Amino acid sequence: MKILNKIEEGICILCLIAMTTLVFANVFSRYVLHLSLSFSEEITTNLFVLLSMMGTAIAARRRAHLGLSILTDAVNPKVRRALLIFGFGLATVFCFAVFFYGIKMVRNEYILGQVTPSMQWPEWIYGCFVPFGAFFMTLRFAQVTLEEIRTPAEQVKTDAELMIEEAAEEEKAYLEKEDEKK
Repeated sequence: MKILNKIEEGICILCLIAMTTLVFANVFSRYVLHLSLSFSEEITTNLFVLLSMMGTAIAARRRAHLGLSILTDAVNPKVRRALLIFGFGLATVFCFAVFFYGIKMVRNEYILGQVTPSMQWPEWIYGCFVPFGAFFMTLRFAQVTLEEIRTPAEQVKTDAELMIEEAAEEEKAYLEKEDEKK
C-alpha cells in the first residue's frame, strides 16, 4: 500500500502546484497585463475536485477525518468498535456509490459529447476526476474498515489516545532528526 500512498500524495502535490501556478498567472495577467486567462478558473476548479477527493482518501488512511468522538469516547470498547466499523463501512458504501455513479456520469458526458465552457474540451476529461478520486476513497475507507474489524475490541483506542500516540511519534521523529544533525 506504500505505492498508493506515494500516488495519492504525488497527485495532491501536482494539483497544488498546478492550481497555485494557474491562479498566480491569472492574477498577474489581470492586474499587470489587464487580460484574463479564462481557462485558468476552469482548470483550477476541476483540479480542486480531484485534490479534495485525494485528500479525503489520505485523511481516511490516517483516520484524520473530523468526527464527533464524544459518543465513541463515552462507550465501552466493544460498542466503540461496532460504531467505528459501522461508520467506516457506511463511508465505504457511500464512496463506492460516488465511484459507481461517477463512472455513469463520465459515460453520459462522453456519449452526449459535452464540452467545457471555456476551453471547449470534452467534459468527460474532467469528469474522470470523480470516479478516479472515489476509487481511492473507497479503497482507503475499506482498508480502515477491515483494520477495525481485525482489531480486538480491547485494543480499540479513543480519539484522544490516538492523538497522544501520534504526537509522541512525531516528537520521536523530530528528536531523531535533531540527533542526526549533531
